[in-house]
Amino acid sequence: MKIAKVYMHGKWAGLLTEDEDGYHFQYEKSYLQHPESEAISITLPLTGNTYDSKILFPFFDGLIPEGWLLDIAQKNWKLDPRDRMSILLKTCHDCIGAVSIQAQEKDGE
Repeated sequence: MKIAKVYMHGKWAGLLTEDEDGYHFQYEKSYLQHPESEAISITLPLTGNTYDSKILFPFFDGLIPEGWLLDIAQKNWKLDPRDRMSILLKTCHDCIGAVSIQAQEKDGE
């Protein structure tokens, strides 16, 4: 299982996970309770429910670099070009814009 902490404007917004059933995104409860919280994407509106998908959500896939920058990342980190979650975890912790991604260890670190 791969787990990513998703941040919005530096605040922990939720968890994105990949497992044998696909991809899952859920907003963090404390993030939902804050009155100034905003959705990370119009396709992922604020809710306490979990979003599920067989493919990486298009919003997150869109954060992954393209072209020569993706080629460099795949070569440097020896990433499988079909493993979109691993690419997301390695390349999107300092994205342009409000959202950033941080890998989380399985034990909750």
